[in-house]
Amino acid sequence: MVDTVLSLLIGLGLAAACGFRVFVPLLIMSLASRAEVGHLVLGDNFAWIGSTPALIAFAAATLLEIAGYYIPWVDNLLDTVATPTAIVAGILVTASSMTMDVSPFLKWTLAVVAGGGTTAAFQGITAFARHVSSFTTGGLGNPVLATAEAGGSALLSVLAITLPVLAFVLVVGLLYIGLKKLLFRRPAARTA
Repeated sequence: MVDTVLSLLIGLGLAAACGFRVFVPLLIMSLASRAEVGHLVLGDNFAWIGSTPALIAFAAATLLEIAGYYIPWVDNLLDTVATPTAIVAGILVTASSMTMDVSPFLKWTLAVVAGGGTTAAFQGITAFARHVSSFTTGGLGNPVLATAEAGGSALLSVLAITLPVLAFVLVVGLLYIGLKKLLFRRPAARTA
């Protein structure tokens, strides 16, 4: 039972990280699964994530994704592509982290609902923040936001694999703060 909960927490932490950057969590998963210490055991049929071709592909995709987010207005266009891609990646990382013996139906239901939902929430919050930054700073604030998102994705990915309970607490806290700011924004004061 404990293994089931921990593997789900790992998956949710990685799924949240996919909401910040799609390929950073996949790259970190690939590296962690290749570590001699065995930091991450991948679920059945997901060993390909740790393969050399996958590692190279994830590294290249990560570099391209991070570079693209440093170009104002291109970053907003990337969100259009990244949103569905991030949700698929969130489902994938959640399913691949679930190594326990559960029915495929339960595994994929949790991956789609919990993993995909977590990723969608984080991707939505970051996309909204980027749009606000683009319109309020003319895109000049976006590189700062891009750096925070890339760093947050890397940190959350490493925490999810090494300290899944702490990562889960961080995910819940970030979701609370993000949704609170998004849903309970005060309207701008009108000047007469």
